Parts: sequence; structure tokens; C-alpha cells
Amino acid sequence: MKAGRVLITGITGSGGSYMAEHAVGQGAEVHGIARWHSTSTPKNLEAVADKVTVHECDLNDLSSVVNTLKAVKPDAVFHLASHANVRASFTTPLAVLQNNIMGTANLLEGIRLAGLDPVVQLCSTSEVYGQVLPHEVPIKEDNQMRPSSPYAVSKVAQDLLGLTYFRSYGMKVVRTRMFAYLNPRRTDLFATSFARQVARIEAGLQKELTHGNLDSVRTIIDVRDAMDSYWVATEKGRPGEAYNIGGTKVISVGDFLALLKKLARKDIPTRQDPALLRPSDVTLQVPDTSKFERETGWKPKHSFADSVAHLLDYWRTQVSDIRNFR
Repeated sequence: MKAGRVLITGITGSGGSYMAEHAVGQGAEVHGIARWHSTSTPKNLEAVADKVTVHECDLNDLSSVVNTLKAVKPDAVFHLASHANVRASFTTPLAVLQNNIMGTANLLEGIRLAGLDPVVQLCSTSEVYGQVLPHEVPIKEDNQMRPSSPYAVSKVAQDLLGLTYFRSYGMKVVRTRMFAYLNPRRTDLFATSFARQVARIEAGLQKELTHGNLDSVRTIIDVRDAMDSYWVATEKGRPGEAYNIGGTKVISVGDFLALLKKLARKDIPTRQDPALLRPSDVTLQVPDTSKFERETGWKPKHSFADSVAHLLDYWRTQVSDIRNFR
């Protein structure tokens, strides 16, 4: 698939909108689905709004899924739609499980019922591995899954549904397990939350930065590289396979916060907020990405410093716009 017609689930979301920008840049005819009661925003698509077609579709409604698939007839489907807030999944576990599992089941079953044969990039996550043991790092794709949150359980189910539809119906499903990335548009990620709060403190809109657990260790990748890896997965990934994708920079959440404080334009007071702590946390997420890189030749293009600057600049601009509006 060099370009062709693509369908992006959750296109107005933080990841889906970046995927839309990347697909447009690849010369694809880009379609996406969103639902009228979505928590995401069409503002995310501003940069490519005139180059994409957005369809009203709810993944929990099989009839609308089938109708949309028949109308678009995609060559590739990027399945990014998800309730993805790990901490919130402990508060609304059944809603997260229902949305993520049944939405994926409806998408895969809809493709089968519509008689289509697209490549399906199923966006899984490192959360499926849960709390790994020290000797299991770096984490390989065959590592045991020990999900530590309702969200992670839902992603395990998505992941295995993709494998099942490949094995049962020959569907061309490629599962990508993304590790931590810097996504300026997704405010529930620790890095984005920190950058947003730093920008607000610099602008005098807030007095202190609140945080949760600072001891977790992550690798970091730029969201633009993440979307490029998804595209490459549809071109060169083997259907039925799962691939770890992540960056090369290993850093603790606390050290990332310290870096942002160093880059800030004024002192940043900080405080741990117990409400931001998860009942069960995943603290060691370092992947072995050699399988994906070996089979596809993919490498990230953006440096860690570039990614951090992109994140901080985005939120300084957003906060400046809010302040000027007031």
C-alpha cells in the first residue's frame, strides 16, 4: 500500500488526527470516522480539514460500521479509536471495556461482512505487558501479558481479536504495540500534562504543577514517528504478527519532569496529587523493537530534544492563545 484509500478510526482524536496528517502527506485519499458524542475535537484536524472526509459512525453500532466500510472501501484501516486514559479506566471500567473490545469486534466483523480485504493496522499498546519482571527487559513480543488496568485488559482483547480474525478468516491484521510517545494533543499523557502545566505556570494561569508517580521508567518516541511507523506497518508488516514500537531514549517520569523544569522560563513548584496515582501502575516499559526494525527497515527520525521542544512549543502556543482570548 503506497497510498490508496485509507480509513482512520477516531480521526478527530489526538492520535487519529496526527495519522490523518501523515496519510495526507503520503498522498492517500483519507477518510475517517467519528461519532457525534465523541470526546475528541474537530479542531485537531484543522491542518488537513479540507483534505479528509469524516463519516459519522459509532463503532458500537455494527450497522453504521458496515455501511461506512461499504461506502469507503478502504485499502487500509488504521484503528486508533479507543478510550485510552489508563487512570480513568479504573473509574469507568465497564465503559472502557465495552467501547474498546466491542468497537474492535464490530470493526473486524464489519470488514468481514462487507466482503472487504484491507490491511488493518490495529493500534495496541505496551500496556498489554503490564508489570514486567526486571529480567524480561527489554520486552519482546512473546513476553507474557499481565495487564494491570481495565484499559490494558481491553487492549489485550483487541490484540487477540486481531490475531483471531487473521487466523480464522485470513484478514490482513498487523498489530503494533506502541510504547510511550510524546503527543501534544493528548492531555492525559504524563509528558503532555507536564508541558501544559509548565506553559500555564509560565503564563501565570496556575501556581503549581501536580503529578502522580514519578518512578516509572519509559522509552520516548515522537508522535510523528509513531504515525510513520503505523504507515510502514501497513506497507511492510506481516499480517498476523505483533510488533513492539518505541523510541531509544530511556527516562523516568521524574527525570522528564526535571528536564521540563530546566527548560521552563520561570521556577515550577511541584506537588504530588494522590488523585493522580493509579491503583495499580506499570513502572518498567522498555521495549525490544528489533523485530519491527529488522523486518521493515523503519527508524525514528526525530531526536528526543526535537520532540520535547515540539511538545513544549505546542503548549506555549495553546496557552498564549487562551490568554489572549481572555
